[in-house]
Amino acid sequence: MHVRVTPHETWLVRHGQTAWSLSGQHTGLTDLPLTPDGERQAAALRPRLDRPWALVLASPLQRAARTARLAGLQAETDRDLCEWDYGPAEGLTTEQLSAPGKPWSIWDDVPLGETLPQVAGRCSRVLARAAAAEGDVCLVAHGHVLRILTAVYLRLPPVTARHLVLSPAHVTRLGHEHATPALLEWNS
Repeated sequence: MHVRVTPHETWLVRHGQTAWSLSGQHTGLTDLPLTPDGERQAAALRPRLDRPWALVLASPLQRAARTARLAGLQAETDRDLCEWDYGPAEGLTTEQLSAPGKPWSIWDDVPLGETLPQVAGRCSRVLARAAAAEGDVCLVAHGHVLRILTAVYLRLPPVTARHLVLSPAHVTRLGHEHATPALLEWNS
């Protein structure tokens, strides 16, 4: 999956805190609101994101769409930015999913509601939209999908995303160095 590199940047914004991000529960398609702290985190992004954007996209799930609004962004929703469909792991913690002596990991070949290649395919479509924009792009979404999107952008196997941690209400910048996709800033 090759992504056309353009001279502009793509900024990634993870939504603010939810009750389940706080508790460590896997939150895929469950449409949870932000916590009061999550709302404050999202609003605190406003000065940093107050700039011209050629395109702003957000997941339609309320935690991402609300983060975009509180951050002062006028976002178009894109279903391809929804979080990974965790299927039977939805709402459970890694501890609850682990067997004694065998830690469970979403990155292993486990049956979920959606495969890693399917999520990576959605990310490729979003990146194609971003590459067609005539300037910088901002994407507001969820932890796992943005981590996978970053791996796809960097032309790495999607499972590489397991090594990238993205905190609630943090920003990442993707760009290029010469003709090579590059990570300009991570989780700040």
